[in-house]
Amino acid sequence: MKKSSDGIDDSSESRVFKTGNVILLSVCHFLHDIYSSFLAPLLPLLIEKFSMTLGQAGFLSTVMHIPAFFNPLIGVLADRTSVRLFIVLAPVTTAIPMSLLGISPNYGVLLILLFITGVSVSMFHVPAPVLVSYFSGDKKGKGMSFFMAGGELARTIGPMIAVGGISLFSLEGYYPMMIFGIAASGWLYFKFQGISLNVGKKKSQPLLTTCMEMRSVLFPLTAILIARGFMHASMTTFLPTFLNQETGNIWLAGFGLTILESMGVAGALCSGTLSDRLGRRKVLVIALLGAPLSMFLFIFTGGFLRYFMLLFTGFTLLSTTPVMLAMIQENAGKNPAAANGLFMMVSFIARSAIVVVVGIIGDHIGLHATYCISAGMGLLGIPFIFLIKSRRE
Repeated sequence: MKKSSDGIDDSSESRVFKTGNVILLSVCHFLHDIYSSFLAPLLPLLIEKFSMTLGQAGFLSTVMHIPAFFNPLIGVLADRTSVRLFIVLAPVTTAIPMSLLGISPNYGVLLILLFITGVSVSMFHVPAPVLVSYFSGDKKGKGMSFFMAGGELARTIGPMIAVGGISLFSLEGYYPMMIFGIAASGWLYFKFQGISLNVGKKKSQPLLTTCMEMRSVLFPLTAILIARGFMHASMTTFLPTFLNQETGNIWLAGFGLTILESMGVAGALCSGTLSDRLGRRKVLVIALLGAPLSMFLFIFTGGFLRYFMLLFTGFTLLSTTPVMLAMIQENAGKNPAAANGLFMMVSFIARSAIVVVVGIIGDHIGLHATYCISAGMGLLGIPFIFLIKSRRE
């Protein structure tokens, strides 16, 4: 087997889709993201325990996401070193702090635990897609679909697992659940024994150079992320609130979010594979056209038809990330992890800022009108798809 000086397989075997390795990383993505999804269902109990204001509660999520600003630097580090420890340690370093939230003595310790979690989340999500891309060979879209389906599935059932753990052991006693994260890290350690995970180049280039080389892909994707971000914020963060206002039934509100996230798993699983066959831009056009239209129908219908349209909205809205990740890796050049870090930093900033904007708009004009604006904003992302100059297409 021929390998380059930095440990990358340069033979034709590197173009083969390594199913076992891709599934392994996807399962670990699932196990890792289950723990990072614990905060939302625990928040009401933490608010009560520490007598927090809503502002303090919101700041917990902000602290958890602060490390995402350093994603490009983490990517540079991953490009210059072996990413083995990044991947192996992430599940355990996320599971332990998220399992200790219930026994935190005060608000300050909560912030520390969530910041550690945020660092761990970045350390996993920056290099992991690079490995998926490498193991996927010529089918990068298919690999990203598997990987992102694991994350979407975790966000679907993670809150239920957290609630189940608290029901069994109480808020202060659910910490033994960290054992599954520890086991996941151990599993990764043994599975990747003997496999070279150094996916970077010895002569890595400056981060600004990577950014400029990728500007024909990164800048249009940034505009698409912003346009899509309005729909994403409305349909994930505020969906239970919107449905509760519309129906007055909290159970239906929660069921709606489950439908959306479940179809997101299906969308993530299909989109990347389809983009390998149809082309990345075509799949993005379909998704960014289908999501706003189905969202409009969701807004202006009722009863069973409303939840039926929610299926299409979830499938299309949450299906774009695998395609974008594949595009980033195909155009990353010498610094695949740094390129992914740049993309993830932009994605975080856009998503975090837009959630606040959508919330402010909703306070002033109501969620119904805000949903209409968000769907309209989604359509504005379509022209930017045609500005993408990808090496593959």
